Amino acid sequence: MGIVKEFKEFAVKGNMLDMAVGIIIGGAFGKIITSLVNDVLMPPLGLLLGKVDFGNLKAVLQKGSDAVMDGATVVQPAVGEVSIKYGMFLNNIIDFLIVALCIFFVIKGMNSLKKKEEAAPATPPPPSEEVTLLKEIRDLLKK
Repeated sequence: MGIVKEFKEFAVKGNMLDMAVGIIIGGAFGKIITSLVNDVLMPPLGLLLGKVDFGNLKAVLQKGSDAVMDGATVVQPAVGEVSIKYGMFLNNIIDFLIVALCIFFVIKGMNSLKKKEEAAPATPPPPSEEVTLLKEIRDLLKK
């Protein structure tokens, strides 16, 4: 029963819930960035570079061929194309750079907010009861 109790305490901690929310939002954010790269940034970039679709860029190592049939029997099976799809790799690199840039700006903003909080002067604590009484006695003695 001790393990179940420990797991429950671990799972219910705020850090675990924060991490779960972060992972879910991160997955959704990744989809948004992928769409931004593939649907918004890459088409104009490809157009500027001579109507190139980066997703279709590849180096063919071996061309594929269709199956050769003799009636219902297969004489030679189909061979798939072997290629290096460097266009998709370029898309993924740009995708990563955009995500890294966004995270950089978010962290930079959070750090600047923390610096502002630290730079704000802290209000001094109110004087203790003894100090207040001593000040009153001093003021009465002056009169």
